[in-house]
Amino acid sequence: MHNQFEQGLERNAANFTPITPLLFIERAAQVYPERIAIVHGNLHQTWKQTYERCCRFADALQKNGIGLGDTVAVMLPNTPPMVEAHFGVPMSGAVLNALNTRLDAESLAFMLNHGEAKAIIVDPEFAGVMKKAIELAKQESGREFLVIDVEETQFDIAGEKLGSLTYEQLLDSGDPNFAWRMPEDEWQAICLNYTSGTTGNPKGVVYHHRGAAMNAVSNVLDWDMNKHPIYLWTLPMFHCNGWCFPWTVAARAGVNVCLRRVDAQHIFAAIKEHQVTHYCAAPIVHNLLVNAPAEMKLGIPKGVKGLIAGAPPPASIIEGMEKLGFDLTHVYGLTETYGPAAVCVKRDEWNDLNIGERARLNARQGVRYHLQHAISVINPETMEPVPADGETMGEIMFRGNITMKGYLKNEHATKEAFAGGWFHSGDLAVINPDGYVKIKDRSKDIIISGGENISSIEVEDVLYRHPAVIAAAVVAMPDPKWGETPCAFLEIKPGVEVTAADIVTHCKQHLAGFKVPKAVVFGDLPKTSTGKIQKFELRKKAGSTGAIDV
Repeated sequence: MHNQFEQGLERNAANFTPITPLLFIERAAQVYPERIAIVHGNLHQTWKQTYERCCRFADALQKNGIGLGDTVAVMLPNTPPMVEAHFGVPMSGAVLNALNTRLDAESLAFMLNHGEAKAIIVDPEFAGVMKKAIELAKQESGREFLVIDVEETQFDIAGEKLGSLTYEQLLDSGDPNFAWRMPEDEWQAICLNYTSGTTGNPKGVVYHHRGAAMNAVSNVLDWDMNKHPIYLWTLPMFHCNGWCFPWTVAARAGVNVCLRRVDAQHIFAAIKEHQVTHYCAAPIVHNLLVNAPAEMKLGIPKGVKGLIAGAPPPASIIEGMEKLGFDLTHVYGLTETYGPAAVCVKRDEWNDLNIGERARLNARQGVRYHLQHAISVINPETMEPVPADGETMGEIMFRGNITMKGYLKNEHATKEAFAGGWFHSGDLAVINPDGYVKIKDRSKDIIISGGENISSIEVEDVLYRHPAVIAAAVVAMPDPKWGETPCAFLEIKPGVEVTAADIVTHCKQHLAGFKVPKAVVFGDLPKTSTGKIQKFELRKKAGSTGAIDV
């Protein structure tokens, strides 16, 4: 059928270019070259300097044979090299894999091999675990890695050098005027992030340039983010690429205030010293701030804006932060949606409500991000939306540009996640009459502790490896500090004696610390007639006094 608006109006280089967040840093350096981009200790680095360093980074990677489709893994805290990696790595055409600094060597080795990392950049603080991870990865695959050591100049951080090249030596070999290339297609991969999912082996979530840029801009729009924000890095940049905020801050030519240590004292000190305007954090970090000594809170400016996400935040945290004078906004998302893809938009009429009711309303998961197509609560059997009655439960599903490409080397899981043309979150929720989504339960047995996912199956697999255990089940137990922690329910072989401390010691030998059960309960496990463990019964017990704290 003839369409006059398609005749002689084709795409060309003048009217169509791929969308990428790499343009954000280029613009920041062009328009605001002398504005501060990064603060780290006594280091104050401008946007011009940062852009040139990222160009050097990209050029140096290419000179070392790393380019389109290759993976560069980084084991870094929230320091300048981590900010630079979010631009320098994709400017070379490579894919950034930011590793979780809380993980054990075995998990890291799996990621290095599964993601086929060619280069690894290591902060001295994590040299010990990375040395073991690299050795394990080499043993399992026979692969070699270009290992680059970061040298910390602002703080006293010591660690063994693992490679023959330092980060600054790498950058010195690069050209500050390197003519990096735009991605040929905005669907090109920009990042790889690993999530525990529902199995022991992590799944590799692949982001594209379009989604990274869309979520970065949505962060600006949904937070009404002013020009030149001063952003404090309380959220790990390894977590969904810091919810895309390295690119967001560049889009607004703001200041990245780096933070190696996340504790109340350092956070309050940084807010006061740098006049921080924005930060993001999981509920556990906000809980630290609410419960900090009163003297730490003296002199905190009013109106600091914070985003909270991870486990659904208790209304008490939102209420407590409001009393401190912070302006808290609740967002919701998953690794598969680049971090936040929904926001609990505050309504003007809520201002007249008491603080408790405002906190209750603000604790909901909310509505879609500006540049996300849709969030809905859908019956997974019929794929029809549930009624907006605040009672009928369904599964939260997303669709739109702020959704992953899929899972690396896992076509089955990708097809399953996108069944019916929606991304299935695994979270059970309702839609309220005002259109706001509220989580009620989890269809997956994922425990969110301090904003990090823990696979119950992974923990159960370790428990079953203890010689005394005959049956094991792990569920989430409410925790005032972490939001949720693992609670283990165990059946022990007849005639065998074992203590909770024995179980914890065993788990510590095989799991990262945050995955180790914080409570252990011995006894017969409730089962169906077919022998399936009834986890819903265990969740009831885990929320009561039946759990024995260890």
